Formats: sequence, structure tokens, C-alpha cells
Amino acid sequence: MSNDVLAVALRQTPRAMPRLSAAQQVGKVLRDHIINGQLTPGTRLTEETITEALGYSRNTIRESFALLAAERLVVRETNRGVFVATPSRSDIRDLYAVRRLLEPAAAEHGTAYGPELVGQIVDVAAQGRRAHADGDPDGVRQANQVFHRLIGALAGSRRVSDLMEGVLAEMRLVFRVVATDGDFHAHFLERNEHIAELLAAGERSRASEQLRDYLDDAESRLLG
Repeated sequence: MSNDVLAVALRQTPRAMPRLSAAQQVGKVLRDHIINGQLTPGTRLTEETITEALGYSRNTIRESFALLAAERLVVRETNRGVFVATPSRSDIRDLYAVRRLLEPAAAEHGTAYGPELVGQIVDVAAQGRRAHADGDPDGVRQANQVFHRLIGALAGSRRVSDLMEGVLAEMRLVFRVVATDGDFHAHFLERNEHIAELLAAGERSRASEQLRDYLDDAESRLLG
């Protein structure tokens, strides 16, 4: 059954992905499908299915698995194969420990703070509110993802942004496993807007403080 899910997801893959190595291209395809929820935690990833769908060699597929394992998006189980990772409670605590270091610091001290980026944060917070009003939970989740990506971008560091991408990808797996409340992100819409307003008003320290409280609350809800 999992191979059928994998094959269906891979048939929807764009063919042109320039400037990436073959292993990186396969990794990007699988990563995108994991983040988008098409490959859920526990799905088995087989070399045969991926080779047939994408046309890459098995060595390339194995290299892509190694890249994704380094990002903690897949796990290799001895004598069983490679599977989309299933985050544990320990993983959730670790992810939020990282987020508490990154996001509040980016909001308060990031060098990319300015009208353009802050304006995008304000806009995406409003998009989340509109998606909720329209009864679009996927739109709410997507807006929330972009909101936190932009908070990380305030750091003005490509390395921090890359780290945030990995963290947010793992968080999508967490929500697939733990967050049975379809309105989980809706609980934070008002707080997203408040943090965006504080940033727009130049109150970066208060925005940072609000982010710390926000992340504490989100972690508690998930672990609860």
C-alpha cells in the first residue's frame, strides 16, 4: 500500500530542477512530498519505486536517502528499509528548544529587519486570518508555515534560513502525527497578527517576548 502512495506522489513531480546534483534533485522531490503531506510518517520509501518514477540510479536514490536522513526526515531501519520519520515526544521538545533560540533572536536582533520583510510578515498573518474565515484549514497551516519562515528570515542569514527550513519540515511531520485538532494553528492566528503588529511598530523586544510565550504554549499543546 505504501508503495502505491509513493508512486502516486512521484508521478506529480516536476521534471526540471536545474543547478542541483542528481541526489539533491531526488531529495528535493521527496522532501517536498513529505512537507506537503503526500508522504506521511511511516511511509516506506523503496528504491525500486523511486527509480521507476524518476529515472535515477539506485546509487543516486541511496545518496538522496542519506541527505534526508541527515535532515531527520527519513530513517533507515535495519532489514526493513527506509521510512518517512515519525517524530517522538523527545523530537518535539528538541525542535522547540531550537525554535526558542532562533525565532525570538531573529525578531529582536536580526539584521534583515526592515519595511519590506516586516510587511510580508503582516500580510501573511492576515492571510491566515482570511483562510480561517473561509474555512480553509490547509490555507491556515500554509500561512502559519510562511509566517515562521519569514520570522527566521529576519536573521539575515542564509544558514539560519536553511536551518529554519529543516525545522519547519520536521514540524510538518509532527503535526501529521500529533496534532489531531484540525484547528491547532487557528489558536495562534491572533498571536501571529499581534507579533506582526509589534514588529511593524518597531517593538522588537516585545515581539521577541511574545514569540517565546507563543512557542512555549504551542509545545505544551502538542505534548499535551
